[in-house]
Amino acid sequence: MPNEKMPEGLSRRQALALAGGLAAASLPGSVLAQGAPRKGGVLKVAANANPSSLDPTTGGAGSDHTMLFPMYDTLTEWDYETLKPKPGLAESWTFSDPQTLVLNIRSGVTFHDGTPLDAEAVKFNLERNKTDQRSNLKADLVTVASIEVTGPQQVTLKLSQPDAALPGILSDRAGMMVSPTAIKTNGNIDRKPVGAGAYAFVSWTDNEKLVVKRYDKYWRASERYLDGIEFAIIPEVATGVRSVVAGQNDLAYALPARQKAVLARASAIRQTTGPTVYCQQIYYNWGKPPFDDIRIRKALNFALDRETFVKATLEGVGEPAYMNLPSSHWAYDAETAKLYKYDPDRARALLKEANVPQGFVLDLVGYTDQDSIRREEIIIEQLAKVGLKAQFSNGSIAEMSAAFFGKDKKGAGLLSAWTGRPDPSLTYTLMYSKDSYFNAARADVPAELPDALKATRLTENIEERKKAFAKVQRIVMENALVCPLAFQFELDAHAGKVRGYKPNLLGKPKYDGVWLES
Repeated sequence: MPNEKMPEGLSRRQALALAGGLAAASLPGSVLAQGAPRKGGVLKVAANANPSSLDPTTGGAGSDHTMLFPMYDTLTEWDYETLKPKPGLAESWTFSDPQTLVLNIRSGVTFHDGTPLDAEAVKFNLERNKTDQRSNLKADLVTVASIEVTGPQQVTLKLSQPDAALPGILSDRAGMMVSPTAIKTNGNIDRKPVGAGAYAFVSWTDNEKLVVKRYDKYWRASERYLDGIEFAIIPEVATGVRSVVAGQNDLAYALPARQKAVLARASAIRQTTGPTVYCQQIYYNWGKPPFDDIRIRKALNFALDRETFVKATLEGVGEPAYMNLPSSHWAYDAETAKLYKYDPDRARALLKEANVPQGFVLDLVGYTDQDSIRREEIIIEQLAKVGLKAQFSNGSIAEMSAAFFGKDKKGAGLLSAWTGRPDPSLTYTLMYSKDSYFNAARADVPAELPDALKATRLTENIEERKKAFAKVQRIVMENALVCPLAFQFELDAHAGKVRGYKPNLLGKPKYDGVWLES
């Protein structure tokens, strides 16, 4: 950290952003805000993807969250800077014993259709998430053995094993509450969502626009200032940025680093930035050659210069990744981060030891967008320096992700990202369990890993959990089950009238305190 004194009121994350060389004009909107928040106005957001579904249970895309969070409150919420869970629709919770979680549900909350949000509604949602044939949330609630209504506003979860991660998990899709009345009436709510969030659904035109409006009976109505939010669906990033510069929209989020220079030339536009858990990485299929050989997996980790990768692909708006948690995360392990410092000589030695044949070509898959291609170029260039030739087969995100993780098992590795989860135990479980979708071959994992993962959920004590996660991170990286490259910082652009907007460590926009200056 530079020796210069930081402006008063800056958070650790804001100070980190400044230390990364951002100008004062790029400080988060909350720092620059002047005057008291005012009610009124419609926030216009350039959204980068069409939703996969407006039902949190059946949707699967991480990009959905920016539209889901306004409509659905969650049982718990997370702190913007740490991702530690805090009260939401559950005003409190306790573990009466290691395998019993008691949720005390806030009184007086209603869904947008007037249905009361009581214990029965919570039970309905959690059981739907666990058992519905279309649910994508079964893995999130795998430790929940039964759900009981133990009072008008109390739900008790009996667990198959201790799971201290569950409060954090309930701050994401698994904790988004849907109106039981709407489900029972309509069958599904993929296109007609009814939640209990600050904003109620109005309309959705595919690949064009989604509109929500203020819900006046929202339980925190006095803390929500906008009349509504309009999401203009603009997949092309440059077009979305231009729409903000031109005043057609007010905010664009999750921008690639190359847009930083464009925004710097737009004097009326403010930037926000901050660390995220969004990790660019090479997923290994360690169940088939060549990555069934740990020496080759390790060789890639030593061969890739992460500092150069961040500079070349993120323009410095990020940090090197040595595991699946960034340095700002409470569970980050500094010792694990030392395992794979850039060492091309070590990479060459490992490849020689593994008897990689002359003329061998490493078959990788990736995506066709401009930023992915740039990342691929850097990787190919760096691997060539240690004598390893690599090539990429590219397609759309949906196509190549399905080809790699699905039945085709295309490629030995996939250059993609992990968007993160509120609790890191879910990140590591989803990525490194034998039967996980993100274990491309469904191959065996190190024998000690399952028990190490269980240990991260045995206690709520943060220091004890941090020790447990240190062991998990070390096992994963000592076995080189992944090649993490860089954590991409959040980069958002917004008009000067947008106040109170803050980035968060999850990297998925929320609009809780946002207001529009007249």
